[in-house]
Amino acid sequence: MKRDDFVQLQKKLDIRFNKPKLLKQAFTHTSYVNEHKRGGIEHNERLEFLGDAVLQLLVSEFLFSTYPGRPEGELTRMRASIVCEPSLAKFAERLDLGSYVFLGRGEEQLGGRQRPSLLADLFESFVGSLYLDAGIERTRLFLQEHMFPHIDANDSGLLLKDFKSKLQEKAQHGNLGVVEYRIAEERGPAHDREFVVDVYVGDNHGGTGAGRTKKEAEQRAAAEAWRSLTQE
Repeated sequence: MKRDDFVQLQKKLDIRFNKPKLLKQAFTHTSYVNEHKRGGIEHNERLEFLGDAVLQLLVSEFLFSTYPGRPEGELTRMRASIVCEPSLAKFAERLDLGSYVFLGRGEEQLGGRQRPSLLADLFESFVGSLYLDAGIERTRLFLQEHMFPHIDANDSGLLLKDFKSKLQEKAQHGNLGVVEYRIAEERGPAHDREFVVDVYVGDNHGGTGAGRTKKEAEQRAAAEAWRSLTQE
């Protein structure tokens, strides 16, 4: 892994680490450290521990504010469905985090970059490193951009959905026309901005979504349009 690779990753995620060493540690697996014991390299297990706690807090906060009518027991089950190995591995896959991890040769040969448990741990360690480097608010913004829009609480098991892709596929297969997203409204102060987005499929209004980021709002609008089309 080269320094330029982490520069590329930060550009892709629109994040700039103040302490690049933290970022490197987040992507350093124990198998790599075991093969480079004289290098004074730290693995990412402590960052995993911290990242898990940060995710528990911020996912709880997201669920609490997004689903005000849900009781405590249901919120707890929802959180458990999100902060778990299968879900976190999918989030890591979406961001291609496995391509950047430092692995020992044995782990590499066993396909560690695609192993769900390793990817889930990697997502946690990255969140932990981001929290230490930039604080809770920047970490919350990262999750609002890359995690929360892909959570569908109305589906069994809180399956992760990319509704924009699903809507695009349905529109293409059904010859329904071009899918277009339009910002209908921006409301609230700069530090607590909310976007409202309308999605059109061809000439027809498909759905409306609101979110803290444009992508989150687009995902929710796409989800509404996709469900409407699948029920027709």
